Amino acid sequence: MALPAKNLLSNETSPYLLQHKDNPVHWRPWSAAALQEARETDRPILLSVGYAACHWCHVMAHESFENPKVAEAMNRHFVNIKVDREERPEIDQIYMAALSATGEQGGWPLTMFLDPDGNPFWGGTYFPPEQRYGRAGFLQVLEAVKAAWQNKRADLLKSATALKSHVESRLSPDSGHSASPAALLGDLAPKILRMIDMELGGLRGAPKFPNVPFMRVLWLQALQSGDASSKAAVLFSLKSMLSGGIYDHVGGGLARYATDDQWIVPHFEKMLYDNAQLLRMLCWAYGKTQDELFRYRIEETVGWLLLEMRDVNGAFISSLDADTEGVEGQTYLWTEEELSSVLGADANRFLEVFSLAQPEGWEGAPILHRRSTPESQGGETETALRDMLDRLLEARNTRPQPGRDDKILVDWNGLTITALAEAGRTLGRRDWIEAAQTAFRFVCESMNHGRLPHSIRAGNRVFPGLTSDYSCMISAAAALYQATGDATVLAQADAWRTVLDEWHADADATGYFLTASDAGDVPMRIRGDVDEAIPSATSQCIEALLALSVLHNGALGAHLAHVVEKALGRAASQTYGQAGTVYAAALAEEPMKLVMVEPDAEQVFVPVANRHLDPRRFDIVLAGEKEVMELPGGVTVDPKRKAAYLCIGQTCLPPFDTANALEEALRRRH
Repeated sequence: MALPAKNLLSNETSPYLLQHKDNPVHWRPWSAAALQEARETDRPILLSVGYAACHWCHVMAHESFENPKVAEAMNRHFVNIKVDREERPEIDQIYMAALSATGEQGGWPLTMFLDPDGNPFWGGTYFPPEQRYGRAGFLQVLEAVKAAWQNKRADLLKSATALKSHVESRLSPDSGHSASPAALLGDLAPKILRMIDMELGGLRGAPKFPNVPFMRVLWLQALQSGDASSKAAVLFSLKSMLSGGIYDHVGGGLARYATDDQWIVPHFEKMLYDNAQLLRMLCWAYGKTQDELFRYRIEETVGWLLLEMRDVNGAFISSLDADTEGVEGQTYLWTEEELSSVLGADANRFLEVFSLAQPEGWEGAPILHRRSTPESQGGETETALRDMLDRLLEARNTRPQPGRDDKILVDWNGLTITALAEAGRTLGRRDWIEAAQTAFRFVCESMNHGRLPHSIRAGNRVFPGLTSDYSCMISAAAALYQATGDATVLAQADAWRTVLDEWHADADATGYFLTASDAGDVPMRIRGDVDEAIPSATSQCIEALLALSVLHNGALGAHLAHVVEKALGRAASQTYGQAGTVYAAALAEEPMKLVMVEPDAEQVFVPVANRHLDPRRFDIVLAGEKEVMELPGGVTVDPKRKAAYLCIGQTCLPPFDTANALEEALRRRH
């Protein structure tokens, strides 16, 4: 049945798609029906991919998609498909890889032209309506593509076929020779370290992203080898970004990236995944250094997550917009006069630590930062500053606020649940752990026949879920188990692992595809090997299987070894883009297991373990168990003897009888 000649986005649940429901463009959501329309009408597809918090997506929408003249050309010559990259990351990954293969720099909005079978032949990102910025105008682009489709179709189809083959070889490659995880980690970490800007933090140049996959490689290398330089690079980079304008000093939370090389000018959108990953890194950093700066930022970031990013069900929404009322960052900006009006006599003291910046090229009001005083100023001073910041927050809350993308993404919620559980352990905050449990329950209640959705909003769920959804939720279950001792979450995690095997495993059962086998509208099945702002789905899967094998089902170890071997074989030729897999494989090579027997009401060992969280270590608490536990090397755990047992790989150390002895052992390995 032919689709009607009108915009079809009004019944979608994605906030990004709904932003475009009143465009004069005849948008279709990605679907088999839209692809069929292209084949039946013999028209190429204009694919536009973005997300709700994206500033330049808004700009292109206002300039072009709301323009009747542009819309008329689009409707006459193309089948126009709009995709929310967060709701359909597999579609985004395919066509972003295609754009990169043409030599163009990626980004959003992503604008790709496809043949009626969905094969890409040309594209770009943002196009202005008329030629400027050295970029062709969008109307010119539309006319050029239309003319090429009419006059040079054979060449375009040949290009599309070749480009599709290239993308398939990149995103679903065969596995080659696999080096050892330790060797790959030892080779990759020094290369990343040489890219670190030790004057400004992060990777050299601009824009500056947190780049958690790289930071995690450096952190693990420091733990494994005692490399002080790698540890220092991570800690310095964290302090640099936390002192810059990329961090919201008033309300908490990190923006997606800084447009400059000093972390001062943020791209103001605030993403759930960035802050979940930041929170874990801060917990590790605080455990290592006991630097109060990291504790303050943990508390602020969790406070922001619970206040601004939770929906009524206790799960976490996706993002806050970069723009407020069409102006980038308007909610977050301050003039000195505004600070004085709120802080009064305290303003001068406040500006001894904080600064207002208007760097060259920034046209908005000043940006608040503390780059000149990144270190903690001491408890009394920091407490006074927090009081001033709270007063500013109260005033800021009276301003218009940025838009919220309130869809709930299962994988991002898994990341956040894990981070909250670890933060709750680190700072002894039971309420944070309970918030994580609430989000976990909501995701579980959203399943259908044991299968997870990927996205949830307004009672609607997008099925089937992705490998990343199952992997992140399995890891979340492992984090909650270590925080609470509730074994039911591990049983649920193992059930999710069974679903992964049934719907996502490859033919050899030694790896997984990002999409389920019954996902009927994807142009190709991809692995999910490549890192983006978060580590790849493949790396998440390795971490999930590792946690399950250590905490719940030791028989998974052999399967995990095969998955790691094949994943490393695919990663060996592009380790920069697959740093997540290198990291996860190195974790799996020699994990640590800490079993703490705590038969009394007052726990002795657990507080020590919580102070020294380690991504390599998995913690089990036995309290009142009757049966003995067997550990590697024939070590038997007596459930009645108060002791702690630490195993590294297949070797277990003699049991520790005191908290001090355990603390010393963990410090040596931390």
